[in-house]
Amino acid sequence: MDEVTFKSDTVLSDVHLYTPNQRRLMVRLNGVGQPVFLSPFKLLWSQDSWTDSGTKGDRHRDAHTWEAPPAGSGSPGSPPGSGHSHAGSPLQAGAGAQLDEDGDLDVARRPRATSVPDQEEPPRDKVHPMILTQEEDDVMGDETPESCPNSVIQIEHTMATPLEDVGKQVWRGALLLADYILFRRDLFQGRTVLELGAGTGLASIVAATVARTVYCTDVGVDLLAMCQRNVTLNSHLAAAGGGVVKVRELDWLKDELCTDPEAPFSWSEGDIADLYDHTTVLFAAEVFYDDDLTDALFATLSRLAHRLKNACTAILSVEKRLNFTLRHLDVTCEAYDHFRSSLHALEKLAPGKLRFVVEPVEASFPQLLVYERIRQLELWKIVAEPAA
Repeated sequence: MDEVTFKSDTVLSDVHLYTPNQRRLMVRLNGVGQPVFLSPFKLLWSQDSWTDSGTKGDRHRDAHTWEAPPAGSGSPGSPPGSGHSHAGSPLQAGAGAQLDEDGDLDVARRPRATSVPDQEEPPRDKVHPMILTQEEDDVMGDETPESCPNSVIQIEHTMATPLEDVGKQVWRGALLLADYILFRRDLFQGRTVLELGAGTGLASIVAATVARTVYCTDVGVDLLAMCQRNVTLNSHLAAAGGGVVKVRELDWLKDELCTDPEAPFSWSEGDIADLYDHTTVLFAAEVFYDDDLTDALFATLSRLAHRLKNACTAILSVEKRLNFTLRHLDVTCEAYDHFRSSLHALEKLAPGKLRFVVEPVEASFPQLLVYERIRQLELWKIVAEPAA
């Protein structure tokens, strides 16, 4: 498969489209005939190196509380793939500068795929999916789960979908949210948490390395089946921390949870009791692309917060996407604007049993997964607390 033909309604995730030199294994066709690929997402630090249980508040963690990453993996907060750490820099005090054959300073070039914050559109190499055989050696290169089981997350996903199936792709917002979960381990440690619109389940899988129980929710049997496969593929990560992931259906357009025992991914009475009695954190990533679904998400968030026994915190990840529209004859970001107005409306609700406090989260925490952390990625925190 050297080239892929896309229809006019095709939606592609940048995570998959712009990953230079990455080979992807096509493992099967899903229930609607879409090719499903298996990709590794590598943690820059293994689970064994997490030595800090989290920080109070959202302040940036001091660099010395983290174990140094392997050579070439970058320093905390540095762009992924930069290959530079302070300890190994050739220009470090006391180290000899690298000179070329003419005696000039030899400066290592930043890889083309690396994000440059001040550069509007970094040059990128284009990647094409490849169909590989299961028997082919070195399918994942040095990132095979056998060689580094605690530092690679394997995710089944599609490369491109219609808009209604975008949950089957991996989006940058999920990777940003996963970084935040690992940074704020104190918020998730030993807790019961719920992901809304989990898609491939990447953020839930990361949360299960810290949390006690993760309810990983979405709609659609085909999507939930893919999500369950990903949870199974990475079950060793959750088991190492004692966590468990339960994949369940949660439709934002319905007031009640599905309890039909004949339906796949339905809720048991024990699940529902555990959800309402113990959940303290809700989170969602990249689900704000349709105004009606955004309204449904915020209605669900408010409904759940009022039903939970404990006060809760919601973490929302969103990317501000700019699009040219014929209606405005200008570049706009309507989906993002509607998301922001929904945040404002939630905060301004007349106080009842709960009041909602909304605040942005500064994205200055360490980057532990390899992706392009662009300026348009944002995190928002909503705290639901008893009204005074």
